[in-house]
Amino acid sequence: MTPWLTVIGIGEDGFKGLGKNARHALLRASRIFGGQRHLDLLPPCIRGARQTWPSPFSLEPLLALRDEPVCVLASGDPMFFGVGASLARQLPPEQMLILPAPSSCSLAAARMGWPLQDVVTLSLVARPLAALNAQLSGGVRLLVLSNDGHSPAAVAALLRERGFGPSRMTVLEHLGGPTERRVDGLAEDWTDTPVADLNLLAIDCIASADAPRLSRLAGLPDSAFEHDGQLTKRDVRAITLARLAPVPGELLWDVGAGSGSIGIEWMRAHPSCRALAIEANKGRQALIEHNRDTLGVPGLQLIRGKAPQALAGLERPDAIFIGGGVTREGVLDACWAQLKPGGRLVANAVTLQSEVTLMAWRERHGGELTRIHIAQAQPLGDFDTWRQALPITLLDVVKPLDA
Repeated sequence: MTPWLTVIGIGEDGFKGLGKNARHALLRASRIFGGQRHLDLLPPCIRGARQTWPSPFSLEPLLALRDEPVCVLASGDPMFFGVGASLARQLPPEQMLILPAPSSCSLAAARMGWPLQDVVTLSLVARPLAALNAQLSGGVRLLVLSNDGHSPAAVAALLRERGFGPSRMTVLEHLGGPTERRVDGLAEDWTDTPVADLNLLAIDCIASADAPRLSRLAGLPDSAFEHDGQLTKRDVRAITLARLAPVPGELLWDVGAGSGSIGIEWMRAHPSCRALAIEANKGRQALIEHNRDTLGVPGLQLIRGKAPQALAGLERPDAIFIGGGVTREGVLDACWAQLKPGGRLVANAVTLQSEVTLMAWRERHGGELTRIHIAQAQPLGDFDTWRQALPITLLDVVKPLDA
């Protein structure tokens, strides 16, 4: 099948920077889609009708032209946070030819002298600034696609707030074009210096002495979360997440989420991990929203309600954690019914009643029961002694593939 759609990456150098195949596709095209900035880069010899994207953005006008010779213009590499990725979810690959130009991150890595494979790349274009929080760690280098000219100042303020004021920042404007410009500085000294809306931010993360150490591995300090006491504590959380075993792209239900710690750490395990936090208490809902932003996973979805009623209609999960409400009628059965075959269910119990519930449920469905005892050394007069935390009973069960 000959592709009817050609997606062309165009740089700041415009039409003259395009290769032969891209130029020929534009000359043949009956319709050319793109942002106004991209369309303005085309010379008069391109006769195809020029059409800007609708607002709000939609692919429908483009998809309605199947079988016509159509081109799409996109910045740099269309498959890097670009429209090419959106089109690839709608069209089979044989209907589409993609001709990329160097991405802004490739150009930025070249300007900075940073090996691209050692750099973390992310986009703030129409995305929450809080997503940056998950990436902050001493020694990490970030290439960040800015949303607009105010993004660098907002990022600098976030870095200062999170204890990364010494970080080195470089704003790279209009990469690859005749008006390319570079602005360097430190996050702690950065002001709202006017910069172009089209910019990329390079950050060499340097932590201050008092910056919190927040690993991507399970078991963040309890102090990393705002909570009202309803929190799966650090050591138990690490054990629980080890049993849940996050895998890229999978969805978790965090049922009775409390402060959201399990769902948040699940999502921090990999950028493509997703989680739904089900919580009925309004105060704890606010804590979940605060914690998810502070710890860099603003995509965690909060479901305001009580299980099992709140579970109806939700996307089926790959794993479920039940941190509260196991004794509530129908919760375990509803979770088990919705869990995908091969999925993992982990439930924690503290009270005798909830422990009995897990034991009875295990008799019907199998799985492993584990008793977790944790003690911490604490002062006793002039000496120290072990203070035992409440023991936790953990049920870990995998749903059969034929269930």
